[in-house]
Amino acid sequence: MCNRYVSPAAADMERAWQLTPGEAWRGGSVFPNSAGPFIRPRKGSERGDARAPRASPVAVPGGRELVLGRWGLIPDFARTSQIGWSTNNARSEEMAAKATYRTPWRRGQRCIIPALSFDEPNWETGRNVWWTFRRADGALWALAGLWNTWTDLESGEEVESYTMCTINADAHPLMSRMHKPDPTLAPDAQDKRSVVVIEAEDIDTWLHGSEDEARGLLRLAPPECFDAAPAPELRTPRERTSASTGGLFD
Repeated sequence: MCNRYVSPAAADMERAWQLTPGEAWRGGSVFPNSAGPFIRPRKGSERGDARAPRASPVAVPGGRELVLGRWGLIPDFARTSQIGWSTNNARSEEMAAKATYRTPWRRGQRCIIPALSFDEPNWETGRNVWWTFRRADGALWALAGLWNTWTDLESGEEVESYTMCTINADAHPLMSRMHKPDPTLAPDAQDKRSVVVIEAEDIDTWLHGSEDEARGLLRLAPPECFDAAPAPELRTPRERTSASTGGLFD
């Protein structure tokens, strides 16, 4: 699971993904339930979907928009935006069936989560050593996500939110080294998780493609894609506190 990443500034995302200038965003660390940017198909006309409880947004071909929302998806059925369970990561194997994610997945509400880097905990020394992951080619990460617009039925307020897709990484030579192992489980049954990387040539397929096409992109990135190393000393008091107590990031 990923519980901290560093987002690029809006101008860098606009250049990297040919976005029309829109939301103001300075960049920086993003944490669960805090605000962060994501890229989705630009909303156009609406189409009905007999399987969905409300209409699904249709993208203008090739159109993309940068949106600010909460990192932690709020499902339509939530009574309040302050839900009581973690939704910043979605197991890709469960998205089609799990109540929190199945409607956004069915509607094709897929997004890209831009990142300069993300952090994962490594416990090989017997203690938590944070590793930072960047792209080996120096580009920005385009991470797979789902988004939703939750509407407060009393006030009419709309809240944008998103979740980051993850995939089992037990067999991955790098990502399987992350996270604290469960001593009661075999090495190949730990359910270690990895983010899902969407390459530049696959972004339109992830955003606009069919469900089957999108499912085909839920795969592990090769080890050579990563520039990974133990992170420098955590910089903010919030991060130092969390790392020492095993709090937010564990």
